[in-house]
Amino acid sequence: MNKKVWLIYGMLALATSTWGSAFIAGKYAVLSFEPATVAFLRFFGAAILLFPIMWIMVKNHTKPTLKDYGLFAILGLTGIAIYNICFFLASKHAPVIKSSLFIASNPVLIVLLSGLFLKEKITKNNIIGMIIALTGVAFIITNGHLLTLFQLGFEPIDWILLGAVVSWALYSVVGKIVLKKYTSVESTTYAVAFGTLFLLPFALFETTWQDVQLATWDAWVAIAHMSVFVTVVSFIMYYQGIKEVGAAKASIFINVMPVSAVIMATVFLGESFTFAHGIGAVCVLTGVYVGTNTKKWTLFKRQNKLRVQTKDSA
Repeated sequence: MNKKVWLIYGMLALATSTWGSAFIAGKYAVLSFEPATVAFLRFFGAAILLFPIMWIMVKNHTKPTLKDYGLFAILGLTGIAIYNICFFLASKHAPVIKSSLFIASNPVLIVLLSGLFLKEKITKNNIIGMIIALTGVAFIITNGHLLTLFQLGFEPIDWILLGAVVSWALYSVVGKIVLKKYTSVESTTYAVAFGTLFLLPFALFETTWQDVQLATWDAWVAIAHMSVFVTVVSFIMYYQGIKEVGAAKASIFINVMPVSAVIMATVFLGESFTFAHGIGAVCVLTGVYVGTNTKKWTLFKRQNKLRVQTKDSA
């Protein structure tokens, strides 16, 4: 493997691990602001940066139609507004380790929704991957005591996390439609713009000028970090990686996100990583890999079956 490829892989790992830092930054930001306000400030800052970047990077702009604006609005509502309200509510009320590992199961749901709405083929491996990932999520929610899920049901924050997972999956599925016509930079920029507009009324309702004045420097630094590095810089690095090595290889690095979040939560926030979290993490990451890398998994099983047959005939 040449040096350039290693640099690209390093860039992808840095981009996705930076996404994990959003869980930590969110913890600091929600100490000064309510969740919707944190989301608004994050994406307002990102929008200011993204529009000039879009105009520089995209030479031949496609003028959006009314239908296109409708799709961008759906992207803004699901992936920017609803997802981030749920995300920052979880930042306020749930441990980072639980939130990050829960949300890590997202790719499997994206595959299933793509099959439902985009008529993409759902394979047996997709279903198996989903079951393994959801088993991992159940371990994380119950801290290893699976029977309590049937006795007590979901906690309120678990429903919030589920809302985050579903809204991001819907955003990803609609995004696949939009990306057939627009570049990733254009799609993200317009989605962020609409999402910021949707978040504005909530921010105005829940935040006073006094809240702004009393906000700590930690909160402002956390919001700036999420605007500049998590939303803009990491996005550019990730899509540059897709351009260089392809979406399939780049998507594997998304699994770095929950790992980095868990490590940073234990180091910076002093959260405890339990044995149940470990089992859950292994299940989630295995389920995501099986459910989203269907061709590789099928090839592996065929090769394994061929080895067994060769041994038997020897």
